[in-house]
Amino acid sequence: MRQEFARYLRTETVGGMVLLGATAIALIWANSPWRDAYTALRDARFGPAALGLDLTVGQWATDGLLAVFFFVVGLELKRELVVGELSSTRRALLPVAAALGGMVVPAGLALLVGRGAPGMDQAWAIPVATDIAFALAVLALAGRSLPATARIFLLGLAVADDLGAIVVIAVVFSAGLHLVALLVAVACAFAYWFLQRRRVRAWWLYVPLAVVMWAAVHEAGIHATIAGVVLGLLTRVKADPDEDDAPAVRLEHRLQPWSAGLCVPVFALFAAGVPLGAQALRTVVTDPVPQAVVVGLLVGKVVGIFGVTALVMRLVPASRPPGLGRRDMLAVSMLGGVGFTVSLLIAELSLAALPATAEAAKAAILLASAAAALIAAAMLARRRRVHRGAQPPSTSRPDDGCA
Repeated sequence: MRQEFARYLRTETVGGMVLLGATAIALIWANSPWRDAYTALRDARFGPAALGLDLTVGQWATDGLLAVFFFVVGLELKRELVVGELSSTRRALLPVAAALGGMVVPAGLALLVGRGAPGMDQAWAIPVATDIAFALAVLALAGRSLPATARIFLLGLAVADDLGAIVVIAVVFSAGLHLVALLVAVACAFAYWFLQRRRVRAWWLYVPLAVVMWAAVHEAGIHATIAGVVLGLLTRVKADPDEDDAPAVRLEHRLQPWSAGLCVPVFALFAAGVPLGAQALRTVVTDPVPQAVVVGLLVGKVVGIFGVTALVMRLVPASRPPGLGRRDMLAVSMLGGVGFTVSLLIAELSLAALPATAEAAKAAILLASAAAALIAAAMLARRRRVHRGAQPPSTSRPDDGCA
């Protein structure tokens, strides 16, 4: 029974639904008569203060549980870079270029819309992220009849986008680096790499090493989730002749259900609990920061991803995913506007000194992500009907993108 439940949690559809359920609970709870209990639980502190780890429940969810999520992201990223869709220049060209366009254009539009507003010096990064789990869940539900290349393109795009978001978090949101802690983190990373190289499989060595590295990265002034990414990237992804699966595959298989079923939903539970009353919604419409977030996610993402995709496919026709026309690519590009998890994280980091603006930005993320998901689902449903009614490939005309 437990194995069957874990298998369901590994699917994008179920993982996306669990995430959506946690977000709904957070919104209902935070806007109910029991909202004070929600705030008290989120802000309750625990942990060893002597180590600088006397954190709130919300911070433990953001810094601790999301480190597991980012470790899984690091594993997937390493696998895609070494043996997957991003392992060759030809296959990586389109999704990487699309991800770059889907980061630069939203950031630029956000800066343009929110120019001069307090907090925009870092809040421009909020709309650069795409939630891979939720986007793939929408594609799985609404785009079932689309060619498999649609999922491959979206996965490659989201993985490259995750890498870009990780770089933004590491560079923009690192402050006051502590050299000793940073050296400890580097030593832990080297030890992990050495153990991987020596084919050591003792979990009782890896777990304490990962915990120490996480704490050192946190103390060094770098966001602690980066520790998960680094360890994921240092994990072997090619199996030896005497192995059934590489360590990265085994770890991803074991940790994906925990990431999808616990870590990300608990983070969403404590990050997405924002007030959605008339005053909050009025702030989303009138405040330049949430306006910038909405424009970045709903307009910037689709313009950046689809614009760069169309340009690359025109310049390099061989990069076009087989079976996908321009309208298919436009529908998939719309899914890029589903920011959600990483966007909520960046909102917390970038607007920590402006709590009211952070709450408005989170509300904007939720509204824009929901709108992007609904619009993309409608577009994908239309494309699904087109593909279902298409003639067999042997007799049909090539898709020129005009269907």
